[in-house]
Amino acid sequence: MMTVCDGVLRTTASETAAAMAKSLGPLPEWDLRHLYPGMESPELKADLERAMSESQSFAALYRGKLGALAEREDGGAVLAEAVKAFEALSDRLGRIGAYAGLVYAGDTTDPQRAKFYGDTQDKLNAAVTELLFFELELNRIEPEHLARIAATGPLSHWKPWLDDLAKDKPHQLEDRVEALFHEKSMTGHAAWNRLFDETIASLRFRIGGEELTLEPTLNKLQDADGAVRKAAAEALSEVFRGQLRTFALITNTLAKDKEISDRWRKFQDVADSRHLANRVEREVVDALVSAVRAAYPRLSHRYYKLKAKWFGREALDFWDRNAPLPKVEQRTIPWTEARDTVLDAYGAFSPEMAGIARRFFDEQWIDAPVRPGKAPGAFAHPTVPSAHPYVLVNYQGKPRDVMTLAHELGHGVHQVLAAHNGALMAPTPLTLAETASVFGEMLTFRRLLDGTQDPKQRKAMLAAKVEDMINTVVRQIAFYSFERKVHEARRSGELTAEALCELWMSVQAESLGPAIRLGPGYEPFWCYIPHFIHSPFYVYAYAFGDCLVNSLYGVYQNAAEGFQERYFALLSAGGTKHHAELLAPFGLDARDPAFWQIGLTMIEGMIIELEGME
Repeated sequence: MMTVCDGVLRTTASETAAAMAKSLGPLPEWDLRHLYPGMESPELKADLERAMSESQSFAALYRGKLGALAEREDGGAVLAEAVKAFEALSDRLGRIGAYAGLVYAGDTTDPQRAKFYGDTQDKLNAAVTELLFFELELNRIEPEHLARIAATGPLSHWKPWLDDLAKDKPHQLEDRVEALFHEKSMTGHAAWNRLFDETIASLRFRIGGEELTLEPTLNKLQDADGAVRKAAAEALSEVFRGQLRTFALITNTLAKDKEISDRWRKFQDVADSRHLANRVEREVVDALVSAVRAAYPRLSHRYYKLKAKWFGREALDFWDRNAPLPKVEQRTIPWTEARDTVLDAYGAFSPEMAGIARRFFDEQWIDAPVRPGKAPGAFAHPTVPSAHPYVLVNYQGKPRDVMTLAHELGHGVHQVLAAHNGALMAPTPLTLAETASVFGEMLTFRRLLDGTQDPKQRKAMLAAKVEDMINTVVRQIAFYSFERKVHEARRSGELTAEALCELWMSVQAESLGPAIRLGPGYEPFWCYIPHFIHSPFYVYAYAFGDCLVNSLYGVYQNAAEGFQERYFALLSAGGTKHHAELLAPFGLDARDPAFWQIGLTMIEGMIIELEGME
């Protein structure tokens, strides 16, 4: 119904939601029955029981015996059988865990789903504890001997995994300590992660006559009406500030938990464990960070000064940072148009790539509607190689939502192509995990830009792409800098909420520059970023991926012939090769400090093009 408030005609939240649903068209919801029929299904119960039983049998068969087995004449073949069985167990456990996680992501505020997720994690934790010995014992086999028996024969299939495993050896602990760390994780960092998720999902933000969850509220920061953007920012600030004690406690606890683990495992730098997991050298990341920070003035500072000029101001308030350009028509993009846009862009590059992406739509692998309790943001979950990935987005019809869809489908295509490597070698290190996603965005953007003749629309699209790239490169490196400051400071003691806010404001001011006015209210905006909680130091992977894709796209433009085959080989490799080996066919080397300038220069070139449109 329509209501009158202070003489102004307003629309109720239900009417707004109905209007939005009509403009978007039917949105798909994923079909998790591809994994299991339901939370109480006999199939799931049987798999849980079988996983526990097989994990115990595997431990009874191999625990304490791998060293002796490796010394046998047929040691390579025997170990190959053991690794094959371990991989099958990993796939089964991963399928169960993926199902529980996806069910939970669908509504983190539902007590039944939360209990199911927690109970399932407990059971999986028990099964995985039985298997912890395996990788530890493999790393105790004399390295030269293991390399020799893995060079040929059936064990050679898993040689890349064994080589990667060996890199963890200096940081592994005695078996019982590893088991304790693993079992305690359920009441440690995993529990704090869950508290964060459920707290975020339960937050409500009042704007006018509407009470919204996080995603629709963040979406209003892209509204064409400045008053709406300001109201959304104020609502976010007010609610975040009211929850600061909780978010500060979560952040302090997880930072201390990581410090304890790092100390026991003898990691020197606060981000070294992430670098190891990403199979990237610290100096490569340091070179990336230094290059991006040095480029702040010519990228973000320069662009936001230009954007402020478009709005007729010296500086923009923080809630206007992602505002659409003035005097440019804004429209809601229906789901079918978003789907066709992405598939057409993918298809122009490779029909095979579009064919894989189309399966996500045709076979219900995507969950798109915004719902109360649903996990915010977007992700592509690979599940396990014996199944298929799932994509979650919160689609609201903005141009950025189309880019997000292109991004997550890029992940999905990557995960499908890498699945043939099996559960142990399909996962891709984060240094390359963002390659397909960002490349998918670039294909979609270029397709749309090439088809746009109207100068105002072209300018708006180019500006939106520059903002996306700044958000992906500059903002993520600022996030990384914030995390470093938090984790380094936490080593000296607990941080107050105010101290966390001060650290946040310092890195944001440095990265965004003087043309963004970070006034009162922006201080607590650090608290809703899930990567800080779930995956410390993950964020630099976005910048890595964006700069890498800019370089890759340059190669594609200059030498398109044969590029698709090399690109698919990169994605299909999964986690079997180091980034240096995968980039060599393209003539690229991330270890070269000059490499990062290629991507940064592309962003700068777009800003220069926008300056020429004045």
